[in-house]
Amino acid sequence: MSREPAELLVEARDGSRAALARLLTYVESGGEHHRVTAALAYAAPAPYVVGLTGSPGAGKSTLTDRLITSALTRGQVGDAETFDQVAILCVDPSSPFTGGAILGDRIRMQDHATDNRVFIRSMATRGHLGGLSLAVPDALRVLGAASFPFAFVETVGVGQMEVEIASAADTTVVVTNPGWGDSMQANKAGLLEVADIFVINKADRPGVKETRRDLEQMLDLGRAREWRPVIVETTATSDEGTDALFDAIDAHRRFLDKDLLASARRQRTRAELDKVVSAVVRSRVAQLAHESAYEAQIDALVEGLTDPYRAAEVLLDES
Repeated sequence: MSREPAELLVEARDGSRAALARLLTYVESGGEHHRVTAALAYAAPAPYVVGLTGSPGAGKSTLTDRLITSALTRGQVGDAETFDQVAILCVDPSSPFTGGAILGDRIRMQDHATDNRVFIRSMATRGHLGGLSLAVPDALRVLGAASFPFAFVETVGVGQMEVEIASAADTTVVVTNPGWGDSMQANKAGLLEVADIFVINKADRPGVKETRRDLEQMLDLGRAREWRPVIVETTATSDEGTDALFDAIDAHRRFLDKDLLASARRQRTRAELDKVVSAVVRSRVAQLAHESAYEAQIDALVEGLTDPYRAAEVLLDES
């Protein structure tokens, strides 16, 4: 039997990981429980979010595992409130059979998998109205409502979906490797527009200088920004450079004074609302696809009695 989100949220705030997991399942699955959960979550402060994205195999999960240690050791980012627990959302591709996440990032975060100060959750699309690009912001709000002031979001690749999810973060970290051509891929994917920090991971391999040079040149050619993305070299497997990376995250948080952070979040909120409105409209039109009104407009189009724009307006009016 499903439980009410309000009851679960009280338990989650008291430290129940099972209750928090259930709330996130509501967010992923859609439906009325998701709507109620979102309403409760958006009434609470949002956590400070660090997004990590990059090509598969770049070492993001290992790097995130190291950053968790740095975060818990520091207990603060910039002038934000202190924290003693960290949440991680691992955004995976969905299994075509179960709809569940299939990468198993938690396996690569074994150092913290049993730490009660750490909550790790893999997310997949499942039945959410607008897919992961909307499920992730809602899930982050739930984490904030459950008293997590700090969270990481790790995505699997550098496609359009990953760019959208990464851009939902307050600080976005793009992870590349030396000699893989990742800098060019990052440029093509549009990550230069959303990246606040570039990481050259696996920096014990040849080609670090060339990769740094390529990134610097692309930044020089890109549009001028108040914050110029910094480039950090790390070797996550041996925990080299992760403190410097956290220093860069801390510096970016300090750069985002209260006004800049509030402004950026307002822009993201506008984008999220636009996506929700579009998803709701698509859902209503999809419902009409099984009704006579939709077929009537198809008939009118075939017979040349209307055009697609007038037909769309009629369907939207009837929805």
